[in-house]
Amino acid sequence: MNTNIFRAFHSRNYSLYFAGQSVSLIGTWMQRTAVYWLVFVQTHSTFMLGLAVFATQFPSFLFSPWGGVISDRYSRYRVTLITQIASMIQASLLAALVIFTHYTVWEIFALSVVLGIINAFDLPARQSMVNEMVDKKEDLPNAIALNSSMAKLAWLIGPAISGIVLEKLGAGTCFLINAFSYMAVIASLLCMNFPAFIPHDHSKKVMKEFKEGFVYLKETPSIGLLILMLACVSLFVLPYNTLLPVYAKIIFKGTASTFGYLNSFIGLGALIGAFFLVSLKSSANLTKILVINLVIFGAALVLFSHMTNFPIALFFAMLAGFAMMSQTTIGNTIIQTNASAEMRGRVISFFAMALFGMQPLGGLLIGSVSQYIGAPNTVLAEGIAAISTALIFAPLLRKNKAKGKDDRKSTETEALMETTNHE
Repeated sequence: MNTNIFRAFHSRNYSLYFAGQSVSLIGTWMQRTAVYWLVFVQTHSTFMLGLAVFATQFPSFLFSPWGGVISDRYSRYRVTLITQIASMIQASLLAALVIFTHYTVWEIFALSVVLGIINAFDLPARQSMVNEMVDKKEDLPNAIALNSSMAKLAWLIGPAISGIVLEKLGAGTCFLINAFSYMAVIASLLCMNFPAFIPHDHSKKVMKEFKEGFVYLKETPSIGLLILMLACVSLFVLPYNTLLPVYAKIIFKGTASTFGYLNSFIGLGALIGAFFLVSLKSSANLTKILVINLVIFGAALVLFSHMTNFPIALFFAMLAGFAMMSQTTIGNTIIQTNASAEMRGRVISFFAMALFGMQPLGGLLIGSVSQYIGAPNTVLAEGIAAISTALIFAPLLRKNKAKGKDDRKSTETEALMETTNHE
């Protein structure tokens, strides 16, 4: 086995974080699967499924600017610890609601909104903190890719377990398991050693700092264009998973386990994709891989959309998962390795707004459209949208990359000439 693939584990803090998150994310996927299944079983409405996605993720879109600024202003370690504890409390309240009361869908939505607000502060701090966990900065891309592998493995395991638990013990047990799973990541955070945080003087207002992040993106099109492309993907393509309960229950005439298997095969494909990215050389053209995978993602959705044979559909779902995962991993890698340290939290908050903020709007859009043209035709349209987005942005990203290389060469030449003149 090539130990170089796991080189980020040489950093103690990252190893602890990886272990804790591995457990916690399985619980997170169990809760997410159970929420969407409960909503569809109770309402039989694709619009309400879209609303469930909206309730969880749109608050992240609204509050991400503050989350990014908080991440740059304060200790990312403490912010992450607080948000993980808050997430554990949210899962506990959800479990209590379902187990002990005659709950309504709107109460589930309300607690989903709470989780969305927590995530707005958690994601920028937690993702930025990975940079501080790795002892050698050249190991950062490896750490981010391993992070994605861990997340996709949880995506594989969590929904499969959730489907079984939903049928045998009910949704409340899924939420309770998730609440306990947060203890693993909280314990790992408490065992970490970070240098003492040195607060900086922040005389600027929050919105002014957020505006600085926006200006930074405009002046750094290699990141700005990437985030814009991911926003389009998040709005028009990624919400395809909103319709998976429809495929599981109506098209494939299955149960909660069928829904779990669909999610798990997408997770399996994403896990394979994550290992593929981990094995890439540092010289690999990540932008090119991102665009190619977006085309594959669209083709997989087109082939999945009208498939009625469940085993074959699982294969196309796995292929979609393989291609889809690069959208987050490569985007995160490019941002983490190119954004300046003082802007990283704010840039990641824009990344979160694009990827996780536009998706709830897309969920509402997809849920509404599918009411009129049906789930298969909607997923078909999403596949076409993915391919179209790749074709539109590929030349823009390639042109910008070439321009960036020319700018760097020009800067290096000017610096060399200035040094020569001084001599």
